Amino acid sequence: MKTTDFDYHLPETSIAQTPIEPRDSSRLLVLNRETGGLEHRIFNQIGDYLNPGDLLVLNQTRVIPARIYARKPTGGKVELLLLRRRDALTWECLVGGKGMTVGKTVQVENGPSAEIVDILNGSERVMKFSEPIEPYFPIVGNVPLPPYIHEKLDDPERYQTVYSKEPGSAAAPTAGLHFTPRLLDELKAKGVNVAYVTLHVGLDTFAPVTEDDPQEHKIHTEWCELSQETADAINKTRANGGRVIAVGTTSVRTLESAAQQTVEPFTGPTSIYILPGYQFKVVDAMVTNFHLPKSTLIMLVSAFAGREKVLETYENAIQEGYRFYSFGDAMLIF
Repeated sequence: MKTTDFDYHLPETSIAQTPIEPRDSSRLLVLNRETGGLEHRIFNQIGDYLNPGDLLVLNQTRVIPARIYARKPTGGKVELLLLRRRDALTWECLVGGKGMTVGKTVQVENGPSAEIVDILNGSERVMKFSEPIEPYFPIVGNVPLPPYIHEKLDDPERYQTVYSKEPGSAAAPTAGLHFTPRLLDELKAKGVNVAYVTLHVGLDTFAPVTEDDPQEHKIHTEWCELSQETADAINKTRANGGRVIAVGTTSVRTLESAAQQTVEPFTGPTSIYILPGYQFKVVDAMVTNFHLPKSTLIMLVSAFAGREKVLETYENAIQEGYRFYSFGDAMLIF
């Protein structure tokens, strides 16, 4: 297995720059793993493939306005991108600016000061703020969009799921962006159950695998939580013959991290790395967007549906004019 096995060519015109309205009017490419059959539908028709007693598992994380601008004592501008919160005052950040060594301080515009207390990989730094930064988010924070999106987002809420609740992500769990309150109500009325997990998405999720052998790649670690209530819902669904349908690769990683003989409550960091050959323990179907070439996410989807079939399906999607990546269209794989 080589990293290049998960490469494909995507025309730049296929990368969605803006979200479609309404949310659930995006396209839905349905892949049946057993038959290999494809169907082209609209996302609000997803209920046609869900049965009473099935369980949708949604990631309720909320994107924080993690892009913050500050100035050095000399007046030079510095950009901070908050990645992970360590404690009330300390964050791991990406820092854009020269000479950012241990002991250097910056002043957040209209906010607290911050000192570099450790140097991590590349431009990653550990920053300690003079007071908690979260109360300043409405004033100083900007929602960070993925690097392949060049259009300005008029409504920041459009980069949040309608059920987002727990702040902590640097990026949205984008498979969930297609759901509307009305669609969720329709699915519940049909007898489809809904449960929630939390996984705070890091920007590493967009990083391509650079090693020739994907097994040598060091997977990013993300914090996640699966409650007792959700564990009970999953185990009840499985016992009654229903399917567990993960909405997004983040939900997949959380569910599989919590999988034992049964699903147990889980809180903490996960670095689960799902490659072809992995035996899924919980997930029966997944809703997912189209992922970047050579990324850990396309590898995860390939583990679920087969590499050749996934690449063939992606090629079909390109030919059919599907929109790719965060604001793009969706797939249902069952």
